Amino acid sequence: MLRSELIDKLHDENPHLTRNDMERVVAVVLESITQTLERGARVELRGFGAFSVRHRKARAGRNPRTGEDVFVPEKHVPFFRTGKDLRENIDASKDK
Repeated sequence: MLRSELIDKLHDENPHLTRNDMERVVAVVLESITQTLERGARVELRGFGAFSVRHRKARAGRNPRTGEDVFVPEKHVPFFRTGKDLRENIDASKDK
């Protein structure tokens, strides 16, 4: 699903609000999640999942095209762990 598709779906379910209102709602939610992760905190959406930041140490890597050794610096990366309800819903939908 694209961001625009999410906005359209929210607008369809809430016709009393304008599409611009829905765009703002989505922007605020995503920006809040981003800012929280930037601070290093965790974002948990019960039944859906949790976003967190993981630290990856510096390491030696390999350029797959040339085979040359390269240095990969340490970094912090976003991580998403699905919630139990989401996993169960996906598993149930695959059984049909």
